[in-house]
Amino acid sequence: MYLSLTLEKAKKKFISMEAGTIFYPTIPWNLKPSFSRNTCNFPRFIRASANLQSQRGYKGPKPSKDWVADWVTNNDDTVRSLPIYVGGVSLLAVLFNRTVSDIAPVADASSSQSRADLLTIALAVTNILTGLVWLSIRPKSITAVNPGGVECRMISSHLPDFVVSELLWAWESLSAVTCSRSLVVVYDSICILQIGVAAQSSSDGDVVTVDVGKLMQGSVYQGVMRSGAQSYLANLFLYPGRSELPFLPSNTQAVILQPLGDKGLAIIGGDTIRGFTTLDQSWIAFIGEKLDATLAKYSNTVPLVVEDGISK
Repeated sequence: MYLSLTLEKAKKKFISMEAGTIFYPTIPWNLKPSFSRNTCNFPRFIRASANLQSQRGYKGPKPSKDWVADWVTNNDDTVRSLPIYVGGVSLLAVLFNRTVSDIAPVADASSSQSRADLLTIALAVTNILTGLVWLSIRPKSITAVNPGGVECRMISSHLPDFVVSELLWAWESLSAVTCSRSLVVVYDSICILQIGVAAQSSSDGDVVTVDVGKLMQGSVYQGVMRSGAQSYLANLFLYPGRSELPFLPSNTQAVILQPLGDKGLAIIGGDTIRGFTTLDQSWIAFIGEKLDATLAKYSNTVPLVVEDGISK
């Protein structure tokens, strides 16, 4: 009996061991990940081309176009006259409706149809008048004007060479970068520079020189020196003070008055209305400070002397 029980326990243990072998296989402790190489043949480099983009299509942001604004810009005359056509057609439509209908030709205040027709006629007439205003008012194109005068080059002969060089540098810089066509520098009650295009005398055809005494008594000079700030006359024809600048060409379009400290003034004439930008004005202000620092050392100069004569 004891032997049979022992054999039965051994048999169960053997079966359990085999079951553990089946359901719990041996797992190695040192696991090393193994990655298989992808055998798909992907291209190593991708080249973008116009054909590829055209086949797949561009899905990024595209610049938007305002078709209405472009059409209005390209058909300016048609758009300006369009209210006239709309108003005329509306007026004819009201008159035609009044004629073919059974309504009396005389307007009756008690009739709703008459009141509607009067309102429609008023709107049609308003459209016609709007079109006429649009045709009469057009933006004026601003272009550069060739100054009417003679070329001149007048510099005080008693100035040192480096001061003359700096004055000429200032003029060449202004004439090359901005719309400047004339430059006059008055310092310590003396005109030390008049260069560029100057007004031409009607009597002898000579250059109209600067009358410093008359200029300093004018309201333009005194106003700039009193404020100590730059004055920009964007459209010289709108300012009555242009009569105080007879030495500039008669068709000078714009003028900048740049004070040189408290002793001088630089007058710059341009050939374009509103031709001096904000950057130009700031740059001219810096040039004025530089000229003032140089001329302050040599304020005791003699009256203006012709250096190179006048070239016409």
